[in-house]
Amino acid sequence: MKNQKSLIILLSLSIFTLSCSEDSVTDEFDNANGNVQEKLIESISIISAQDSQENKNISLSYTSGGLLNTISDGVETSIFVYDDNDNLSNITGGGNDNLNIEELYESPYDAFETGEVIQYDDNGNPKEIEFYEEEYDYNTDSYYTKIYTAEISYDNTHNPYFYTLEAGGIIEVLDDVQLNFSLNPQIPEIVQARLLFPVNNPSQLIYKNEEGEIIHTINVNYSYDNENYPTSATVTAVSVQDSEQSTYSAIYQYVD
Repeated sequence: MKNQKSLIILLSLSIFTLSCSEDSVTDEFDNANGNVQEKLIESISIISAQDSQENKNISLSYTSGGLLNTISDGVETSIFVYDDNDNLSNITGGGNDNLNIEELYESPYDAFETGEVIQYDDNGNPKEIEFYEEEYDYNTDSYYTKIYTAEISYDNTHNPYFYTLEAGGIIEVLDDVQLNFSLNPQIPEIVQARLLFPVNNPSQLIYKNEEGEIIHTINVNYSYDNENYPTSATVTAVSVQDSEQSTYSAIYQYVD
């Protein structure tokens, strides 16, 4: 859900080789999902089965005109700023990745923030992401970089954050990204968010090390309403290398 993108365009490590697709994010979303009832997320409550200190409640507020105003986890708040034409001009404050699936479910990795898409599925979702992790070598007293991969599977439902992100001006920003080797300079962070944006709802993440061994998994079992928006979810996260399993439940509420 860490976006699903991520909600906010964060730091990237490099500029990637771009595809030749002329489709916008909106085009890809519509092509993959058809007509989708618009719903705006009002809150997401996460309850940890093992540690109540991991519980969190993500609340979203909107202006009278339907624009996304704030996203808050009770500690940090992101404030969306618009110009006179209701175009997104800035996002201030903290908590920028509150809607990121990796952040919501305490993943130790940031594939959806720093990764490079290696393979897309037939709907244009990132299917395999390559990302980098810095680790410490006690023998040499130095850090080194390892290449990991994340394999993502999706439910056959739309990305439930799409219209919420559209209300925040994020989709319009991503639609303006040109993936056709344009000579016009573009901000790498925005290009990355565009390349990593899923049109369907992620339900499984499998992380592998350089040897192809599974090191961490996140599995999400959603319950959906009649419009295929998630109302609740059960999440199981397993750290293979630490032999630890964590379970979370999530409750979604939408604006009436």
